[in-house]
Amino acid sequence: QVQLVESGGGMVQAGGSLRLFCAASGSSFSIDTMAWYRQPPGKQREMVARITSSGTTTYADSVKGRFTISRDNAQNTVYLQMNSLKPEDTAVYYCNAMGFVLSAFRPYNSWGQGTQVTVSS
Repeated sequence: QVQLVESGGGMVQAGGSLRLFCAASGSSFSIDTMAWYRQPPGKQREMVARITSSGTTTYADSVKGRFTISRDNAQNTVYLQMNSLKPEDTAVYYCNAMGFVLSAFRPYNSWGQGTQVTVSS
């Protein structure tokens, strides 16, 4: 099993910045795609940003130009730099990783526990 632990959430005023961090741990696994999702209050979870092992990124239209996803393959970590935050960015942010458990040669799709981001107006 691959475990994900997030940190970096908090409360910030509109226009401010936050940086989220997620680390993957486990035994004998590879990571193909890492991503950040968010779930605003009363709404469904949505993809915010995704990055492949080769560095290809995808962003939701609502965060393009404001958020940047990056990863450190050697450290099995992924970051989300969030700038120019808006109240509508308020949500629980979840880290996601997909890859293979090498010892069992089976795919996995793991989620972190979530970290709260609150943007006040």
